[in-house]
Amino acid sequence: MDKSPEVLLELVERLGNLLRSEFRRAGADEQLQPVHVHALVYLTRANRYSNTPQAMAEYLGLTKGTMSQSLLLLDRRGLIERYQDDLDRRVVRLRLSTSGEQFLYDAQPQSAWQHATRNISPNRIRNAVSALRETLTTFQADNEGQPFGTCSGCRHFERLSARAYRCGLMGDRLSGPEARKLCWLYEEKGGGSEEED
Repeated sequence: MDKSPEVLLELVERLGNLLRSEFRRAGADEQLQPVHVHALVYLTRANRYSNTPQAMAEYLGLTKGTMSQSLLLLDRRGLIERYQDDLDRRVVRLRLSTSGEQFLYDAQPQSAWQHATRNISPNRIRNAVSALRETLTTFQADNEGQPFGTCSGCRHFERLSARAYRCGLMGDRLSGPEARKLCWLYEEKGGGSEEED
């Protein structure tokens, strides 16, 4: 009997525990819990459709109440800024403040991961990413979770020219850097894995 799925689960759990420990260390000076550091990292990766409390809660797997309390703390510490959406004034959007950007720059919560993966060949990384992405997609589908992904891998992504892109769902033009950010409106392209630009 193949034990590979159980071994994969054990490795993912262990890596998750080690990463949480790194995020705990990164937030220690500011008395932040790992969830707060994850929220700040999320905001660096989220596009303009995904920088809301609701999208962040979905991505981090948090309840509305937990997300609300976490955002209150981050706001009080001056690490995030809230602002109203330009088109729909009822929608609250989030962004890192200058202090939040500086905190992430100083804390570098993901540096241990980058250091640990430094000697793994790009081909092996791609294979691991493919297997884990497939597992994550299945897990999210089984639990009715939102998949998230980068615009460039979404079925709504339209390449207008070499440097011009558009979200076909929302009708908005996208910059190159924005097309590589996380989106909660993401829908996987049929029959393929997410593309990287």
